[in-house]
Amino acid sequence: MADETFPGWHGTTIIGVRKGGKIVVAGDGQVSVGQTVMKGTAKKVRRLSPGGMDVVAGFAGSTADAFTLLERLESKLEATPGQLARAAVELAKDWRTDKYLKNLEAMLIVTDGTDLFVITGAGDVLEPEHDVTAIGSGGNYALAAARGMMDSDKDAETIARDAMAIAADICVYTNGNLTVETIE
Repeated sequence: MADETFPGWHGTTIIGVRKGGKIVVAGDGQVSVGQTVMKGTAKKVRRLSPGGMDVVAGFAGSTADAFTLLERLESKLEATPGQLARAAVELAKDWRTDKYLKNLEAMLIVTDGTDLFVITGAGDVLEPEHDVTAIGSGGNYALAAARGMMDSDKDAETIARDAMAIAADICVYTNGNLTVETIE
């Protein structure tokens, strides 16, 4: 299809919430092309174990592009075991400068249970100010909802699930079929 006629892929809301010594990454399962839902049960949150270290990653954007980035992140983590921040910065540098990688269209939320980052193709490695971050079509809705719940008695997983439910009610590119991973 020519770019000008392709309706564009939409879908995915990914949220990361840190509270009470736990970090939860949750993502919905919707993939849409234009106004059509192509799949409602995609798994966009994954647990990686490079070098025996647990890392949870969620992605928004092209699946093939995200898997390419996740493979690169795993190799960076294997080269720098236990150093998620360093691996994330190295991935962002490669993503920004590599002729092939700079064309990839995805965003990542990654955590090792201590650090929580958003990694973008613009070379950004962002740590959230308020222990909540979100990406994707419904990311702003989920982010606002979760930030409003952070001072409540709810735990990280409940906040993530409730925020995703609110985003799914508002954003037509987000559904309630969640994949949730918790890491301490």
